[in-house]
Amino acid sequence: MARARWFSWLIGIGLLAACDDAPRMERGGEDCQAEWVSLRVEVVTAEGARVRGAIVTATNLSSNVSITGITDENGVTTAINESLAPSPLRVVASAGARVSSAERVEWMCDACNCLPEPGALQLQLYP
Repeated sequence: MARARWFSWLIGIGLLAACDDAPRMERGGEDCQAEWVSLRVEVVTAEGARVRGAIVTATNLSSNVSITGITDENGVTTAINESLAPSPLRVVASAGARVSSAERVEWMCDACNCLPEPGALQLQLYP
């Protein structure tokens, strides 16, 4: 009896974990890409130098779900992808005490994928 009660609790917790209100996008047929479409984000200083190791966070404005990426040696991350679509995103970068202004990204969706608009961002860190 205790084993059955434990099993029902386990199933209930699993069902709760699936109810996170995150946006869901159904992919179409066989012609669709298997990989997520990514947003290219470049982070630079006020002088235009690329910033390695900057933290870039994109937040879905409807669900408040976020993805965070870290820029590579070229100051670029492609960690932000269409898993946050179709709602608009707020994208911001930071490195230490320096922070960029927030940029808004929209998604243009078809039956298979969503494309970010704009397709790439350059975020400038302010001192």
